[in-house]
Amino acid sequence: MLDIRVSRIDTSLPLPSYQTAGAVAFDLSPRVDATIAPGAVVYVPVNLIIEVPLGYALFIAARSSLHKKGLVLANQLGVIDQDYCGPNDEIGLALRNITDTPVQVERGQRLAQAFFAPVERAEWTEVAREHIATATRGGWGSTG
Repeated sequence: MLDIRVSRIDTSLPLPSYQTAGAVAFDLSPRVDATIAPGAVVYVPVNLIIEVPLGYALFIAARSSLHKKGLVLANQLGVIDQDYCGPNDEIGLALRNITDTPVQVERGQRLAQAFFAPVERAEWTEVAREHIATATRGGWGSTG
């Protein structure tokens, strides 16, 4: 189990938690109420500064119920780097309203989820194109 250092901006809101014993992601909730106009993108802070351990990244994804509100994550999948953990580096959600009416989000409402995953950094060795693979599989969408 990872030991994660976390700081809350507003300590009246709970620490992140996993909702079930089998959950791989913990929920993220806004620290403030917000109204998102049709077609607009609003950045909503989630009250957390998280120190991501070396060798890991923190990924943010929509909860399956987010679309029921008429919202999507504007960047589809958020990535929190290991060095985004300064005293003013509160994690936030970029929410896009895909409806024709304003959408209200409420403080503490579970909107997104986050999970830690191991990552590796690449070291690049450049080679000529003809030495990269033995056969060409095909173009974009070539497998049908």
